[in-house]
Amino acid sequence: MNEKSLWEIYEEKQLQEMETVTERYKGCIDIGKTERECVRLSIKMAEEAGYRHLKDFAAEGKTLNPGDKVYAVYNEKTLALYHIGEEPLEHGMNILGAHIDSPRIDIKQNPLYEKDGLAYLDTHYYGGIKKYQWVTIPLAIHGVIVKKDGSREVVNIGEDDKDPVFTITDILVHLSKKQMEKKAGVVIEGENLDLLIGSVPLADEEKDAVKANMLKLLEEKYHMTEDDFLSAELEIVPVGKARDLGFDRSMILAYGQDDRICAFTSLMAILEMEETPKRTSCCILVDKEEIGSYGASGMQSRFFENATAEVLQLCGYTSDISLRRCLQDSKMLSSDVSAAYDPLYADVFEKKNSAFFGKGLVFNKYTGSGGKGSSSDANAEYMAQIRKVMDDAGVMFQTAELGKVDAGGGGTIAWIMANYGMEVIDSGLAILCMHAPMEVSSKADIYEAVRGYKAFLKNMK
Repeated sequence: MNEKSLWEIYEEKQLQEMETVTERYKGCIDIGKTERECVRLSIKMAEEAGYRHLKDFAAEGKTLNPGDKVYAVYNEKTLALYHIGEEPLEHGMNILGAHIDSPRIDIKQNPLYEKDGLAYLDTHYYGGIKKYQWVTIPLAIHGVIVKKDGSREVVNIGEDDKDPVFTITDILVHLSKKQMEKKAGVVIEGENLDLLIGSVPLADEEKDAVKANMLKLLEEKYHMTEDDFLSAELEIVPVGKARDLGFDRSMILAYGQDDRICAFTSLMAILEMEETPKRTSCCILVDKEEIGSYGASGMQSRFFENATAEVLQLCGYTSDISLRRCLQDSKMLSSDVSAAYDPLYADVFEKKNSAFFGKGLVFNKYTGSGGKGSSSDANAEYMAQIRKVMDDAGVMFQTAELGKVDAGGGGTIAWIMANYGMEVIDSGLAILCMHAPMEVSSKADIYEAVRGYKAFLKNMK
């Protein structure tokens, strides 16, 4: 492992390529602030790269051949892309997997209320957050409203400079004596993370006049009634675009980099593969990882298994055993972010087994917590193969654990895929401020990740 920083190694050509990659990445993460937005953008990019919907391909009665590119999607929340390789698909795939959901605040199904002249939306936070980080910052509402007739309204309020923004209030410091005595976990209660949305009453309305005015505005803009909240998916996220961080512009500050930094670098890697791969290349972008990968759009669903079965059938394999062989003989990078070493909080890190900015792609042999709880723990043989692929391609990488053994921990989708018997290892990029409204990444690591993912897809045997 090279102890030098990538900034010391890169030549001018690589620095220029890095800027091209990271500018593209910033554009992606600005558009993709929800899982639905990520999937819509990813499909657009995939189709521009020659991918076709699996169902359309099947409807034409065609068979899949080496070089063909197809994708499968579930309800705008989960996406799988396949670039068919020269070797029989039954012999397995090289898979990049990442999740596209991020910690956020969701609007409840019966959310709108008025209290003492102010209108609010009631919320329920999603994933692991420090609740106090989400107050007094500008917030936007993204999502979709689906009416009873099946019509849809896409919502994005707060990102345009002409849009209003929203916020969650906090008590003023002058009156916060009792609040400041609380533990950090309860300084802001979950039920107090309600979104402030208005204060003007509707003329001639006697009861809940501010709420009535909010409903009037929603009806005018989105043709929705209060009952339409029942079939809406509305997510509250921080306002603002990804920005270069530092005088040297070496880092990126943005919302949702866990884990969209791995998702979009994985997507770039597979879309930029112009030649037909030896082994079929696959990239899967999934929902619900932040809450355990449950549900129909999570990794624990049968979506990926079913989509792969469809692909196998179009390649001429019709028996269940072919699917089992394909999945078991596949090899995967379960790409999720790792905690970047933060010298201001050095006491929770074990330095020689930590990930650092500017040191390249991160491999975590195991994640989990405590005594490796909930980890898949990649075997030594697979780790050796990974080392060879990266070294042969000149990709700089590092290995890490998520902090000290008893400091905490976290999980990924690796163990779910390992249930098929395939070789899986956690990999990804180091970030600072994980799960905060704004997270920090290194531009050099983003560029190196794309290089590493390409090398894996192309050369893993």
